[in-house]
Amino acid sequence: MNDILPSLLGRFVKPLTLIILLSSQAQFVAAELILTAPPRENKAAGLKLYGPLATELSKVIGETVTYKHPGNWLAYQRDMRNDKYDIIFDGPHFISWRIKNKEHRAVVKLPGTLEFVIIANKDDDKVTDLDDLVGRKVCGIAPPNLGTLTVYAAYVHPARQPVIVPVRGGFTKVYKSFESGKCKGAVFRTTFYAKKLTDEQRSTTKVLYKSPALPNQGLTISSRVKPSARKAIVETLTKGDRIAATKNILARFGGKAKAFKPATDEDFANHYKLIEGVIFGW
Repeated sequence: MNDILPSLLGRFVKPLTLIILLSSQAQFVAAELILTAPPRENKAAGLKLYGPLATELSKVIGETVTYKHPGNWLAYQRDMRNDKYDIIFDGPHFISWRIKNKEHRAVVKLPGTLEFVIIANKDDDKVTDLDDLVGRKVCGIAPPNLGTLTVYAAYVHPARQPVIVPVRGGFTKVYKSFESGKCKGAVFRTTFYAKKLTDEQRSTTKVLYKSPALPNQGLTISSRVKPSARKAIVETLTKGDRIAATKNILARFGGKAKAFKPATDEDFANHYKLIEGVIFGW
């Protein structure tokens, strides 16, 4: 009897061990890397924008990369905090935060910088500097939009800040809200203010503040992405003339840019301070 039991166990344990091993290997092979970006558009538009990039990266690094739309900003914040994303395209404040807190690495960035202006009505004698906007309404895209965060950053004391009036629909809608008199001030990206507003529209405004230049939007990867894959991503996205995988992204966010530029972690140092511990609760 004592000899039979080990024999029976051996007959069952070995196949079971093999099944578990094969199962774990299958799960490893089936694992996918998640690509995402902020929910600035609906799911269908997000897939059109970032789906080609996921397809190209899958070929380049030899692993399945799948685009996942975050649904809304709260989900984006939650899943980023829980380190559920592997490849992310977004602004310098988020990039800096992930490098500091989630062991992400910067890979590439769009050329140029991001700067913002806070404006007021030219004929408003009661608003001549930033202090005059304390407690008053300023129109802007809802936080964590980078432009709106520069408004908060311009004020040292959180109790002495403007009241942000969130506007949906981009800077064009922000201007319309400001023009209609809903706010005493408004915040715009400098390129929008200089190129999208007409000379006549700008002539009715005055610039109260211009933010320090920040690095442009970029791509980071998680610690789950192999170093060799990082190199391949950089080589792919920094070459060519608006390759199919990135042409829509570049057209929307990159101005006249033809390709991404290599990025380092140091490019984004300290910009996490724009979202860490600020009033809107990141």
